[in-house]
Amino acid sequence: MNLATGRVLSINIARVSQAQNWTDSGEGTGINKAAVDGPVLFRGEGVVGDTVVDRVNHGGYNKAVYAYAREDAQWWEVKIGKPIAPGQFGENLTTMDLDLSGALIGERWCIGELLLEVSEPRIPCRKFSGFWDRPTLIKEFTEANRSGAYLRIIEGASIQKGASIEIIHRPEHGITISDVFAARSGAREKIHAIAEITELSDAYREWAKRVSTS
Repeated sequence: MNLATGRVLSINIARVSQAQNWTDSGEGTGINKAAVDGPVLFRGEGVVGDTVVDRVNHGGYNKAVYAYAREDAQWWEVKIGKPIAPGQFGENLTTMDLDLSGALIGERWCIGELLLEVSEPRIPCRKFSGFWDRPTLIKEFTEANRSGAYLRIIEGASIQKGASIEIIHRPEHGITISDVFAARSGAREKIHAIAEITELSDAYREWAKRVSTS
């Protein structure tokens, strides 16, 4: 049974890395994603054709795909007073008609033959702030709690913009992307429950267990 339905407004990739001087790492960044036409293949630990430079903090099994809701982007447009094109959060999928802050850790999305699983929130970094040329962005992003969602690729496939997103499974634990992001930002009300969620990455569970026993 489908539990909710949204759609893919845009698929976004960075074909090349962008030089950056916002950190001292000397690495470029793949945050400069832009919408592409035609089918795009999602498989393994990422999106074919997309550039991921910092593989410690981006990409990999638990962060294979990043999704951001158009509704949240519109909220930011009002806040900062300028338009935000799809991909400017560094997201691979710009979605419509889905509440990503309310997405449950471990819920599964079916997009055609592609099967994704919600894994964790996005934590803002200095590259994000520098890309937007907004020094206050990390603080604002944290306060807004509109983080978008990282997803794992459970079954790979090619998809196109306009495709339906069908939520086909929601776990019973009730812990959302917003809950985990709030906990990482200092809220501790649900930390014990977060530490028990098997659908979270090992790194997140270990962090939550350390915090819950400290």
